[in-house]
Amino acid sequence: MELFYYLVFGGFGAVVLALELSKTSRDRISNTPTDFNSFKNNYLLVYSLMMGMLSLSLYLISKVINILAEIAGDWLQGPYVYYLYSQYGYGKGEIGQLFIAGFGSSMLFGTIVGSLADKQGRKRACVTYCITYILSCFTKHFPHYKVLMLGRVLGGIATSLLFSAFESWLVAEHNKRGFEQQWLSLTFSKAIFLGNGLVAILAGLFGNLLVDTFSLGPVAPFDAAACFLAIGIAVILSSWTENYGDPSENKDLLTQFKGAAIAIASDEKIALLGAIQSLFEGSMYTFVFLWTPALSPNDEEIPHGFIFATFMLASMLGSSIASRLMARSSLKVESYMQIVFAISAAALFIPVGTNLYSFEQFLVPPSNVKGGSISFSGCIQLVGFCAFEACVGIFWPSIMKMRSQYIPEEARSTIMNFFRIPLNIFVCVVLYNVNAFPIIVMFGMCSIFLFVASILQRRLMKIADTQTSKPQDWMGHKERQLEAEPLNA
Repeated sequence: MELFYYLVFGGFGAVVLALELSKTSRDRISNTPTDFNSFKNNYLLVYSLMMGMLSLSLYLISKVINILAEIAGDWLQGPYVYYLYSQYGYGKGEIGQLFIAGFGSSMLFGTIVGSLADKQGRKRACVTYCITYILSCFTKHFPHYKVLMLGRVLGGIATSLLFSAFESWLVAEHNKRGFEQQWLSLTFSKAIFLGNGLVAILAGLFGNLLVDTFSLGPVAPFDAAACFLAIGIAVILSSWTENYGDPSENKDLLTQFKGAAIAIASDEKIALLGAIQSLFEGSMYTFVFLWTPALSPNDEEIPHGFIFATFMLASMLGSSIASRLMARSSLKVESYMQIVFAISAAALFIPVGTNLYSFEQFLVPPSNVKGGSISFSGCIQLVGFCAFEACVGIFWPSIMKMRSQYIPEEARSTIMNFFRIPLNIFVCVVLYNVNAFPIIVMFGMCSIFLFVASILQRRLMKIADTQTSKPQDWMGHKERQLEAEPLNA
């Protein structure tokens, strides 16, 4: 059965290599000037460093080590993060609270830090992210519960900055330098191909090397992540210029929040985009925690690090496909993404189907014996999960492209963090009710969410075809509204 893993990994690797080598001028954006290429490569370096840190964290969450028999049935079982906390003497309830704290802090403080990024500067927010996450990594050295809780809160705040400030800086700087809008697609697709794909694979291998080969313990990858972040700070400070969202002096945080809410409420395209993003990312984060128990329900021995690398390779395949799609100006992102969401919904429904209609009863006699190799239904699920990861690789550059078109520049970071509020609520609810629902119910729910996202994407496409893609002047509308209020009194 070990041959199956190599076949899947080698198959995806061959397809990715073939796609990259077979690209023609029609499939790529070429003849870009030197100044843009320098700007793009500088951002890709920083983004890869940041995503390398994140990939180390995801690898630690996804790699299972069977250490505590009493948590064998839990879908949070065995990651190095969990192992680290358990080594400090904390039980499942306290560890669950630590995980919830991270997503909860991102939900509570995300819009605040997003607004500060728009107001105080995106470059400054990116540096703040690096410092905040370095502090979060540093707290892992201390076994005190309050210190670990502080680290999770800092990590949640940093995550909000990671998924808003960097993209906001890129879009604003790209437009400020007068580069063509189409070239943003090139930067987005390359960022996902490198940061969410190649660097993620290398980070997974590096994390395994530190913990398993060198036996440096579960804290070592966090120390390595802190080093990556320190390098990122040096590059940002030495080569990035500052840009802002709303440059006015009289806008406080409350006004920023109200303005962002008005933008979402007054423009259906923005509201649809936020709903689509929340539905997909909520399903994606749930998948991160669910894939391990889905593939090994009877504690089958599966190579978690190798499977993680295969997922990242599938993501690279998706980003390579996305770069081809976005290079064609005649093909709109809104058009093909509804198909991507439908495919991802079908991929995450596979565990439901394989559990309701077991293939083993026809091919291999079912066994309740613990351990052993991956089952036949597990193999089918693994292929489906790889297909979902390929959809993730298409999703990221495509959603970035749509956000650059529809979200107003004045409060880009604020609105992007508004989008993450329902996502974080959903993840917190899932974590809190970890044992309340079977895995197939969770996957079924995610599949429904993705199907709804496909329907909403079709609605967005219809609106985009009938309306201009230029963001509404919601700040000017708000100011005119405020000026008119005394007259109406």
